[in-house]
Amino acid sequence: MRIALIHSYYSSRVPSGENNVVDAQLATLRAAGHEVQLIEQQTDARLARKTYPVEAALTVASGVGPSPLRQLLDFDPDVTHLHNLFPNFGRRWLTKYDGPLVATLHNYRPLCAKATLYRDGHRCTECLDVGHSRPAIRHGCFHDSALATIPSAIATKFANDPVLRRAEVLTTLSEGMSNVYADAGVPRDKLVVLNNYVEPITVADLVPQQAPGYWIFAGRIEPEKGLHELISAWPRGERLLVAGAVDPDRPLPAHPDVEALGRVPREELLALMAGANGLAFPSIWLEGLALVCLESLAVGTPILTFSDIPAGQAVQQLGVGLAGDRDDVPTLVARARGEFASMRSRCKQVYADEFTPQAWLRNAEAIYRTAIERAG
Repeated sequence: MRIALIHSYYSSRVPSGENNVVDAQLATLRAAGHEVQLIEQQTDARLARKTYPVEAALTVASGVGPSPLRQLLDFDPDVTHLHNLFPNFGRRWLTKYDGPLVATLHNYRPLCAKATLYRDGHRCTECLDVGHSRPAIRHGCFHDSALATIPSAIATKFANDPVLRRAEVLTTLSEGMSNVYADAGVPRDKLVVLNNYVEPITVADLVPQQAPGYWIFAGRIEPEKGLHELISAWPRGERLLVAGAVDPDRPLPAHPDVEALGRVPREELLALMAGANGLAFPSIWLEGLALVCLESLAVGTPILTFSDIPAGQAVQQLGVGLAGDRDDVPTLVARARGEFASMRSRCKQVYADEFTPQAWLRNAEAIYRTAIERAG
C-alpha cells in the first residue's frame, strides 16, 4: 500500500509524545512493506526565522500556508494519514484533495483553542456550549494570552472543522474521546478508536532502582496533568516518586512521602515503573491512555487513575488498574494496594493483545481499507 503521512512536528524544546507516535508509525509501516512518504513541517527549523511567530499565527487563523498538496499529487498515495497541521500547515488544500483521507485526533484542537478542554484548573466546554470561541480569547486560553489565543480561536470551527468534514475516517485514542467528538456533532460513523502502541519491553533486563513499596508518576508536569491536586490528596505513608521536570515557578506541594526525581533517562524510568506498586495517572483534562500508560502495562504495572477521564474508563474496561473518585484518593490507593499485585499478568496480556506494533498495524491497515472504500 502507498501511504502518505502528514505531520507538523512540534518543537523539540517541549517533549512531544505525538511526534514520537508519528515516527514510530512511519517505521512500523515501512517495516511491514508499505511504501510510505512522510510530508512534514518542522517547527524547530522554522523557529530560526524572526518572522515565524507572525507566519504561524496567520497560517492558523486563515488556513493559508504551507500545503502538502503538490507532494500528495506527485506521490499519488492509496491513502493519506493526517496527524497534525498545527501550526505550520495550512488547511485550504483539504478542499482540493479528493484522495482517501484518515485523520488521527490526538487532542481536542478542532473544538478548543487550547486543544485540551481544560482551563484554570478545571474542565471547560464554554466555547462548545455557546457555539463560538470568543470565550477562549476572553480567558486567554492559548499561552495565557488573549492576543496569542486569537488565531486559534478564529481557527476553531467545531464540527465544521475542515479536517473533521473532509476525512473519511477519524481515529481517536479512546471511546471516551470519540464520545466527546460525537457529542460535538461529528458523525459517529466516522469515529474509530485506534490505540497507540509501544515496542515490547524486556522486564528481565531492567535493573531495580529503588526499594519496593512505592508508586510512580511519570510525564510532563503541566496543570492539566493533575499532579499537584493528586499530591495534595495523597495519603501519608505511601511513597510517591515523581519523574519529570518541575517548573520552579509552580513547585510541587510539600509532602513527606513525595520525592521529585526530575527528568529520568528512559531505561531508568522503565525500571522504576516495573518495580512500582502502580503508575499514578491523575490527568484532569479528558486524556486517554498516554504512551506512559502503555509502557506501564508492557512492564506489568497497573494504573491508578480517575473514572472521570477516558483513560479511567479504558482502565476499568480493560481490567488493568483502578479508576476511582478524585475526592477520596486515600481510599483508592488503599484499594489499589490490595488488588494490584494480582493484576500484573493481566496488564502484560492486555498489552500483548492491544498495544503492540503488530496490533496497531493490523487495525491501521483495516482503517486504511475502510477509507479507500468510502472514497470510492
